[in-house]
Amino acid sequence: MGGLYPQASSEMSSAHYRTHKIFLLSNYILLGAASSCIFLILSLRLIPSAIGFLLILLHAITIAGAISGCAAANSSSGRWHGAHMVATVLTAILQGSVAVLIFTRTSEFLLGGLRSYVREDDGAIILRMVGGLGVLIFCLEWVVLALAFVLRYYAYVDGDGARRNAKVQSDEEMRNWPWPFQV
Repeated sequence: MGGLYPQASSEMSSAHYRTHKIFLLSNYILLGAASSCIFLILSLRLIPSAIGFLLILLHAITIAGAISGCAAANSSSGRWHGAHMVATVLTAILQGSVAVLIFTRTSEFLLGGLRSYVREDDGAIILRMVGGLGVLIFCLEWVVLALAFVLRYYAYVDGDGARRNAKVQSDEEMRNWPWPFQV
């Protein structure tokens, strides 16, 4: 087997295969939602403000997390899996916080720190669309996180766990050998 997420469908159970496909689809939807947020934020013309830059950076990190999720799904190392999990948790928390801030203080958020050049009514609508996508991203990131745990479990059961159990069993057999042959 050899990998965290097996490549071919013949190597994995049908539940594992379905989970793998849903995981990839969820990451692709995250990519689309985060890039849409970036374009909406750019339409607000927020580049001169620090908060506008931080919002774009948050969505860029979300995109990087979704890309690392796709890489983790097709990689044989656990390093991508760990990086994906950390990025997903951090961006989920930040996305949820920003979405709550946008919905509870839209006018203060728009006028105070963003310094947008768009009319206030149009800016509020665009900002609420960013908040709605933020809620979608928040929920999707927790779904992706749960699916990543399930995929990690399937990888353990299908490959890593079986190898470890075989090693333990062979170690127990070795203990029954005469003393000079034990390593």
